[in-house]
Amino acid sequence: MNALMHLSPTLGTDMLQLACPQCQTVLGCISTAMEQHSGYVCPNCEMHLQQRGGIWEATVPARARYFEKFLREYSTVREAEGRGSNSSDYYLALPYRDVTGHNQSQWRIRGRSFRTFERDVLPFIERKGEALRVLDLGAGNGWLSYRLALRGHSPVAVDLLTNNRDGLGAASHYREKLRTLFPRFRAEHDRLPFGDDQFECAIFNASFHYSENAADTLKEAVRCVRDGGLVVIIDTPWYSEEKSGLQMIKERKSAFKKRFGFASDALRSVEFLTDERLDSLGRECGIAWRVIRPWYGFAWAFRPYIAAIQGKREPSRFRIYAAQVNKA
Repeated sequence: MNALMHLSPTLGTDMLQLACPQCQTVLGCISTAMEQHSGYVCPNCEMHLQQRGGIWEATVPARARYFEKFLREYSTVREAEGRGSNSSDYYLALPYRDVTGHNQSQWRIRGRSFRTFERDVLPFIERKGEALRVLDLGAGNGWLSYRLALRGHSPVAVDLLTNNRDGLGAASHYREKLRTLFPRFRAEHDRLPFGDDQFECAIFNASFHYSENAADTLKEAVRCVRDGGLVVIIDTPWYSEEKSGLQMIKERKSAFKKRFGFASDALRSVEFLTDERLDSLGRECGIAWRVIRPWYGFAWAFRPYIAAIQGKREPSRFRIYAAQVNKA
């Protein structure tokens, strides 16, 4: 991948062009430095985009109803796992440390993934003194957007969950360290409320496996990224064989059914990646993946071998997949 040395001039990173997520009609621009806006009504289909509590509501109404069951179940699981806190210290420490101690092993993985992204991916598109506009897809509580903002960039956070502990509402804690809070949008990844070619980078932040149609989801991200920019997938489970991923899904559904009374399968999500799936996506979307393998420690590296010795299913692994967008 080459550094973005020849990006065509567009809006500055302090302005963001919105488009209707239902019909893609361009609506107008907002200032990323202004946290309040009166909103827009699409002149073509009359869909409303408006802010509620500082978060833009940009989900097509019929699709919002479709996601209701998934969000109820997802929230139930996350609450049981001890996600979130009443203290800003929790959010400001992410992803390197979970001060509650509830999910430290998972956050340790996320922290190492982010360090690898910072070291091995961001330098390909960063230029000294210039802010990048970055699309944080599956932002959750906004920790990745927060870290990118500290680095001097202009992130835009997107998620379906908006509560104040585990969703976009929790990002209010970052006001302690940021002069202006980054824009937040409640939107689905297949129908993003942004005009074309605006972002230098779109990151699926431990979220790509929730997609129900991987190609459509990836194409929508590519649409929003400028020529020469990057699409990145971080912290989505990878397996060397399809059968391992399918077995994981079966085991997870059984465990959830036993613990929560539901299988947590309200979405027909892709759930995991394999090399074959990635190759197919690359061909369909006209991109070529660069694979980066973070180092999570010796114990993590030996998990597949230990599982094989014990006759267990192959464990999931995490990689970073980055592809440069070429629209020429």
